[in-house]
Amino acid sequence: MAGPHIRDQLTLRSVERQRPDGSAYRSLSLAVVQQLARDFDQSLRRVEQSALEMAIIPERYIRNVATLSPEDQHRLLDCSVCVVGVGGLGGSVAEMLARIGVGRLRLVDGDRFEESNLNRQRFADTASLDKPKAQIAREAIAAINPAVEVTALTEYLTTDNGPAIIGDADIAIDCLDSLPARLSLQTACRHKQIPMVSAAVAGMSGQITVFYPEDEGLAALYGDLSAAADRGAETTLGNLPFAVTMLASLECSEAVKILLGRQQTLHGHLLIFDLTDLTFDIVQLAE
Repeated sequence: MAGPHIRDQLTLRSVERQRPDGSAYRSLSLAVVQQLARDFDQSLRRVEQSALEMAIIPERYIRNVATLSPEDQHRLLDCSVCVVGVGGLGGSVAEMLARIGVGRLRLVDGDRFEESNLNRQRFADTASLDKPKAQIAREAIAAINPAVEVTALTEYLTTDNGPAIIGDADIAIDCLDSLPARLSLQTACRHKQIPMVSAAVAGMSGQITVFYPEDEGLAALYGDLSAAADRGAETTLGNLPFAVTMLASLECSEAVKILLGRQQTLHGHLLIFDLTDLTFDIVQLAE
């Protein structure tokens, strides 16, 4: 909880504004958040949380409200998410989580950007070629939302290092492109007893589900894992940017709902979409 002195300053330096619907709220600008962080030797994230405890909304989050309450926003700032794979899916997921205000991100990828990434990967540009994906993403997120505390891990997640890489994350998001890597992530999530949002994209289609540690997991999708192909249809169909971004949005949505304790998630179900004919189907997974 915020101390009395910073509470006084938050009251003094916040301003009253109007939402588009005409209702009033107390607002705190980024410049004031940064100044209070310096004055009270606190992180930007902690200053924003102190404001939200007083129903003062950091201006950067005002368009999240009223879909999210100040309490929801405070809770997100307290959460940690591990994004495994920071390419097409993971780059967009990381950006959206930062913009919505998830307070701590662990970005995991041992790869570097290459020219074939330029068609779809959020942080791929001509200046980032041959640079570590996780590091570039961290730098970009610092410019998008400096209150988000980002740990960039420029290594691949394996069965051996998985639990250490996930760290204190509340949830992991699978943005990987191979089944062996997904299995390593699933093993780590079970070890840490956290949920995993898992998705795959190819061409103009994608699929997404949510696994909890006690679930059958990837075997419910792929059957006999020892006989399943290492890589999916993306090796032949490629990855189109709009399909990648749509699936990343769904992953982010599921993660936020889980973090906020919402009941309506894809746990136990698989959502499949195909933008070729605009079909969206949800199928129940075998228990």
